[in-house]
Amino acid sequence: MSTKKKMFLSAAGAGGGGPTDVDDVFSTFLYTGNGGTQSIVNNIDLTEGGLVWAKRRDSTSNGSHTLMDTERGTGSGGRLRSDNNQQAYSPSDAVTAFNNNGFSLGADASINGNNYEMVSWTFRKAPKFFDIVTYTGNGVAGRTISHNLDGLVGMLMIKCISHSSDWSVQHRMVLPSKYLALNETTGQQTDTARFHSTAAGNSTFSVGSGNAVNGSGRTYVAYLFAHNNSGNPGEFGPDGDQDIIKCGSYTGNSTDARTIDLGFEASWLLVKRQDGATDWWIVDDMRGLFARQQTGRYLEANTSNSDANQAKFWADSQGFAVDAGDYNTGGETYIYMAIRRGSLNTPENATDVFDVDQYTGGQAVNTKFNSAGFPADMLIHLHKIDNVDNNLATKLLDKLLVPNSTAAAVNTDYASWENNNGWVTGESTAGNTWRLASGANNHIVYAWKRAPSYFDVVSYIGTGSNRTVTHNLGVAPEMMWVKSRDRSEDWNVYHSATGNQAYIKLNSTDAATTSNTNTWNSTTPTASVFTLGTRDGVNKNNDTFIAYLFATVAGVSKVGSVSHSYNSTTNVDCGFSSGARFVLAKSTASGAWYVWDSVRGIVSGNDPYLLLNSSANEVTNGDLIDPYSGGFAFSPGFYTDTYIFYAIA
Repeated sequence: MSTKKKMFLSAAGAGGGGPTDVDDVFSTFLYTGNGGTQSIVNNIDLTEGGLVWAKRRDSTSNGSHTLMDTERGTGSGGRLRSDNNQQAYSPSDAVTAFNNNGFSLGADASINGNNYEMVSWTFRKAPKFFDIVTYTGNGVAGRTISHNLDGLVGMLMIKCISHSSDWSVQHRMVLPSKYLALNETTGQQTDTARFHSTAAGNSTFSVGSGNAVNGSGRTYVAYLFAHNNSGNPGEFGPDGDQDIIKCGSYTGNSTDARTIDLGFEASWLLVKRQDGATDWWIVDDMRGLFARQQTGRYLEANTSNSDANQAKFWADSQGFAVDAGDYNTGGETYIYMAIRRGSLNTPENATDVFDVDQYTGGQAVNTKFNSAGFPADMLIHLHKIDNVDNNLATKLLDKLLVPNSTAAAVNTDYASWENNNGWVTGESTAGNTWRLASGANNHIVYAWKRAPSYFDVVSYIGTGSNRTVTHNLGVAPEMMWVKSRDRSEDWNVYHSATGNQAYIKLNSTDAATTSNTNTWNSTTPTASVFTLGTRDGVNKNNDTFIAYLFATVAGVSKVGSVSHSYNSTTNVDCGFSSGARFVLAKSTASGAWYVWDSVRGIVSGNDPYLLLNSSANEVTNGDLIDPYSGGFAFSPGFYTDTYIFYAIA
């Protein structure tokens, strides 16, 4: 068997015609096994080549990791396991096909056992991101093997597929005379026969003469993961200049919430202590890479253990944060591989990033709602009857907030985020909120997905001093909602129409409060940061905060303001072609936060509305809004005033 590598069909980046987004080359996808056959549609084109890595989450039974790739195929020697040193073996019904939108599964229990809760991570071959090479060993020390990563190799994993042997891992932050074993907890070990004391290059890597990497006549697979930085930049995003993967290290300092700056928010992490024994932890944002002080989940690449709780790694707008403890011990060094949260592209269709639906009460816990078609990042749940508080739940926070209240965030499993097509019901601290009103269509739920130029969520810790907070919206936010997670405190709203010296309360009918320089420090947000003053409501020292950022996207969303006269029809042009599906509006003077949507009806007649700032029941006999193809229209009879609004097509 000779050295084998599949050429890329096109280069990455906007100019090369290849993949431009994180979502084109990487996916974390959760699914439930059915014991038969099923296809996983994660929109990764594996006909271009790639790796499927899957793991049972809910038990150690059949809990070994499964790694199958397009170079070795679905047949002989298809399956490897990162948690042991065994050679590849050939289940006939594990991954049965690599498709242009994901992969297909057979009935193999390790990857599709009936009712097994599974996670899969899919890596597509692409320059500056990931490559796969297979080769036959020749026993010659210093042998070089070509690859097509076309950039700096951040991490290289080699496994003998014909014989039992440890996984050999080279990491760019570890001396090339040393190696780590993916299937072991052991720290770095010295062995010049692994990588011939030579760091992998942009087009080749070197191996020694040892059986683990180059035994004569033995066969091997190598997985190469890139490292994007200023010297070896990524070629992703609309302009082909964005980084999406970094392999680095940090030295522990035993300090709480220490931040690792990547230049982007991480969605997936593989972390291991370099100079001592720890497991290889895998954390991702579908199972819980939450804001600071929240509990997520982790798996271990080197064991068959099931999902376990973790409060060590948290998301950060510019990387990830690590708590004091096992993975932040003072003076110890840790290596990591981190993949960026997608998407990098501005949405073109509102249905890709926003969903609105009515639901019947009495839904069981763990009911999956798949109508959104995307993994939800924020839910606003309004009750049409029973005078029940509104709910706002956010994946990043994984706590419940009440838009019509000053209350602090509460721990809850009201909603689960473990659904690639929407969300999952849970129970709140007050009981299952889906059951509070059991009649048909008594619940209206709005779902948002984070996307550039459209919507972002940022968690931060207050300093009590004037400061900036980094965000990933990519444009200047035109509206922001900021709330203390820790204390009873008003929701503070920034809106571009009222300016940087004013704030509005989301939980109140109060008019915009002007000339308050210590809220936004009299500074307009930019495409990368927003500015805070010293006011406790947005920046109390050591309080934790959550901020929701909204902006206008042509044909998708519109943040703006409009003046309306009582006896007139005011057409509000949002740049839409088929009208608005969602409208939120408030007078800049005293007045409620009105919520309308097309599911309940934006028609030439009465339009049901709810109030975001109130637990009041739905009002069905008001005609305050009318349809208009470019957006929406305020009707004659709506109060004369200037209104701020947020609309989605």
